[in-house]
Amino acid sequence: NLAISFVFSDRIKGEKKESDCFFRLVENLRINLVTLSSREFKPEMRKKGLKLAEKGNPALINHWRNLYHLQVTKVIDEFRIDLIVLAGYMLIVGRDLCHNYPMINLHPALPGGPRGTWQEVIWELIKQKAKESGVMMHLVTPQLDAGPILTYCSFSLKGDKFDHLWKKMEEKLKRKILEKIKEEEGEEEPLFRKIREEGVKRELPLIVYTLKAISEEKIKLKEGKIISEGQEIDGYCLNEEIEKEIKNETD
Repeated sequence: NLAISFVFSDRIKGEKKESDCFFRLVENLRINLVTLSSREFKPEMRKKGLKLAEKGNPALINHWRNLYHLQVTKVIDEFRIDLIVLAGYMLIVGRDLCHNYPMINLHPALPGGPRGTWQEVIWELIKQKAKESGVMMHLVTPQLDAGPILTYCSFSLKGDKFDHLWKKMEEKLKRKILEKIKEEEGEEEPLFRKIREEGVKRELPLIVYTLKAISEEKIKLKEGKIISEGQEIDGYCLNEEIEKEIKNETD
């Protein structure tokens, strides 16, 4: 059986109303809440490190990440931890934390798909005129979005939900470049918004069914490898379970 021993956030109460709302939910569920503000941790070093990273020198921001996550290790070390699940955690995890705990992360793309934030992923899908997308859970490594894949699910970017939106996008692209559309419409662009909607509805079910698969030993994490039925795999497909869950929610 799996149990949530704590929830960690790199925000503290009062930083954002959205996270404050989430904190209230965590506390109402009587789950331990642990916070350590990344914004308030050595802010000058972080600011300088980000500027240097933009110029191609990531050494200082990597050092800041390692220092911050060293403090994170200290505040979560009192809990028994078999697995850490990252969901909506926007910091790149420090090297030592990756080595100290098995961690899995939600990423809004198919295996081999675009890397980066969910916004970057969607714009890249549009740029590529992708025919499908998905969501995956992968093992966290020091390399961003590059760890071994545990599970994934996919969905089509064609058909009744999408064809008319692609057509409208093609019409826009005859008049202006994609960067201009991104600048003018941003996340409100209809095709962008629909891709996001279809991805979001699969994210929570994928997390839940991934943890279920781990607890039932359908997949195992062993020495940085993903094992199913005694064989190393490149991801366990959960399409059937996820689509059934979505259908049940809409019926």
